[in-house]
Amino acid sequence: MSDQQRQNKLIVRSVEITPPIALAPMVGLSHSALRSLVQEAGGVGLLYTEMLAAKRLPHDNEKCSPLLVRSEGEHPLFYQFVTASDEYVPAAVEKLHRLGAQGIDLNLGCPAPMMKKQGAGASLAEDRIKLTKVLQILRKSTELPVSVKIRLGESIDTAGSRSFCRFLQDEGVDLITIHARLNGEKFCRKPRWAMIGEIKDAVSVPIFANGGIFTVEDARKCLALSCADGLMIGRGAGENPNLCAEIAKNVYGERVGRQNSKTEIYFKFISLLEERFAPERRLGRLKQFTPYFAAPFTFGHHLASAIQTCTSIEQARERATEFFSDYI
Repeated sequence: MSDQQRQNKLIVRSVEITPPIALAPMVGLSHSALRSLVQEAGGVGLLYTEMLAAKRLPHDNEKCSPLLVRSEGEHPLFYQFVTASDEYVPAAVEKLHRLGAQGIDLNLGCPAPMMKKQGAGASLAEDRIKLTKVLQILRKSTELPVSVKIRLGESIDTAGSRSFCRFLQDEGVDLITIHARLNGEKFCRKPRWAMIGEIKDAVSVPIFANGGIFTVEDARKCLALSCADGLMIGRGAGENPNLCAEIAKNVYGERVGRQNSKTEIYFKFISLLEERFAPERRLGRLKQFTPYFAAPFTFGHHLASAIQTCTSIEQARERATEFFSDYI
């Protein structure tokens, strides 16, 4: 499929996704500051929150929780939660309704040991009985779009993956994102985009491809191999918050605004942290973001190291100013 033939708009229940490019849910990264930074550049059609614990969610205060802080412009926004039991789903969904969620995402892909111990994330995806209960109560509790994010499973099993995606669709899932790696594979492992292409025609709901997309050419290759209906951009957006805009413009032919320079982006991010988060929450978010953002720079490790040892956001701004003056 050529760039000109690609569908630039998806409707998932009542939610329009234009263009079909999503910013992935990433722990410590997909908060309000990064979402707004990426959205300001343009080209992102769908935003996700960080992973939320269904058990804790009803008790979290959206006015102060860094996981729930949201500006009016962040739209459409799907809230991702993780759970190992259907017990906590109704109250979590009720809270998301009150927060004005445009959609709800169930994490079925996180392979972290803590999630495995709890029976959540990728482990829940392996337990069909528990997962059925979770999906049924989730679908019963909301008319919002329901999405899931999955991996390719414990081992390469195309027939099994096709069957699993059909099961998800039959249980009311409206959008499936597939991270094109097996459960145990690290990010350094080349993603298996072609496997998504072998799965896609098993379902009629849209499938987004995720994993290993850092450039426009990566996006083109991923779409060619996966035949996906859209893309979910993760760490690539941390390294380059303009990436969604670049893909939207060059792959989907979308009009986007002016792209800020690397220096402008970094200081804008700091300003957004100061605007959105309590003082004690700002520096930690900057320290999580900086190693990703600094990675493409020739001497980026200098910036990452300098920020990691900062004791205040003011000191971080000073050190960043010095870095960009010397190297950019």
